[in-house]
Amino acid sequence: MTFSECFGMAWKNIMSSKMRSLLTMLGIIIGVTAVIVIMGMGNGMENYMRESFQELGTNNMTVTLIGRGNSYTQMSYEELQEIVEENPDDFDLISPTVTMTGTVKIGSETMDATSVTGVGEDYFEIKSLHIAQGRGIQYVDELKRTYVCVIGSYLNNTMFNGNGIGETLKIDGREFTVVGVLEEKADSEEGGSDDVIYVPYSTASRLSFTGMMSTYILTIVSEDRASESKTVMENALYNYYKDDDSYMVSATAEALETMTSMLNVVITVLAVIAGISLVVGGIGIMNIMLVSVTERTREIGIRKALGSKEKYILMQFVTESALTSALGGIIGILLGYLLSAAVTEAITQLMEADITVSPDLGSVLLAFSISAGIGVFFGYMPAKKAAQMNPIDALRYD
Repeated sequence: MTFSECFGMAWKNIMSSKMRSLLTMLGIIIGVTAVIVIMGMGNGMENYMRESFQELGTNNMTVTLIGRGNSYTQMSYEELQEIVEENPDDFDLISPTVTMTGTVKIGSETMDATSVTGVGEDYFEIKSLHIAQGRGIQYVDELKRTYVCVIGSYLNNTMFNGNGIGETLKIDGREFTVVGVLEEKADSEEGGSDDVIYVPYSTASRLSFTGMMSTYILTIVSEDRASESKTVMENALYNYYKDDDSYMVSATAEALETMTSMLNVVITVLAVIAGISLVVGGIGIMNIMLVSVTERTREIGIRKALGSKEKYILMQFVTESALTSALGGIIGILLGYLLSAAVTEAITQLMEADITVSPDLGSVLLAFSISAGIGVFFGYMPAKKAAQMNPIDALRYD
């Protein structure tokens, strides 16, 4: 007996009892569907987090200098720049960031939601902010503490009718000239990330009465070396302060890697739980195959009396079990993709988050392979029982 003959007989037996076959496959169908949707959600969440972190800059590192309460022990911007220059394999660009809390007025309007930040000339490149009009903050602005600013597209469009270059606004009563407009980032009428003002860090520092900066943003050369680069910076700061409570260093890529690892653990646990239904489905297949062997005892006896070998009987029942399980796997895959599309739409509508539930080919092939393997595993015992039947006893069975 060839495999094609076994396959044809198995298909015929499955089709002869469609409802029983479908109920037999149900556990496999549910398990494969659940695994595919869960793995797809994991991929969607990972992509969503990666895109969110990319907006922040996955190659960014933030250094916060707390100091020891004595201004003379606070590391200066120039000293931190030296650390960056001494480690070209780890760091590239650096910029101070100074948050200002002053009142912003444009004409007679007070902008309560607008954020004002003092930055260096490299800040825009570090944060991947593009100048749409005019120019960015320059070194001469930092050196002379000029009263110039770069504004977001929201302010440019709503307050200056798209022609903000050369216009003025007031921050804490000080008049600043607009020298640059940023490219639009968020499609929002309420401003969001486009409702911003950037001024030279030296000017912001003087107006904030701090005298020196405590927060810096850097770019690391390689995201793959994020942990190593973070260690280099921490060691340099420890050598200066001799106290690891005097500073904080955080790398965006390292945070992303940590969150991705945690997400993968959660998804794996959920997939394993969903996979339990595959085992339950396999037990169901074994149970039905045992019933099938009992029902077909006389058929088995006739075939053995006519000279059919044990291996052919074994192959027939194992093929039927594997085919039943594989068909359940295929149906589960189709349902998994349909449900993934439905979940994606539901998330978009309810949460307004751009999360796409996208099962990858690897998880689909794995789910199908497991479903087919379960059919073979759980179908072997009933098949072995059928193959080992005594033909005389089988013929006498009523």
